[in-house]
Amino acid sequence: MTNIIGIKLAYYRKIDRKRSFKIIDDRESMNDTWNKWHKSFFKTKNHLIMQRLKVTNSEIYLSQLINYCKIRMIINDGKARSQFVQAK
Repeated sequence: MTNIIGIKLAYYRKIDRKRSFKIIDDRESMNDTWNKWHKSFFKTKNHLIMQRLKVTNSEIYLSQLINYCKIRMIINDGKARSQFVQAK
């Protein structure tokens, strides 16, 4: 029996785009628009699926992300967001 490795990908709702851009500390690492981000998200997701990984969308609730970073006293950057998603 083959074990399938699972991975969670952060999924941001379009309605949260403006607020999410305001709360992150590494804005330069994010796409300029939600549509560009969404296209990149699906490209990444499809690539991972082709690598035989089980991909789960993990919807990001911004208030939870903010609290996660505050409690841990860490900046809200890509590393923190990745840790947050995997911990969910």
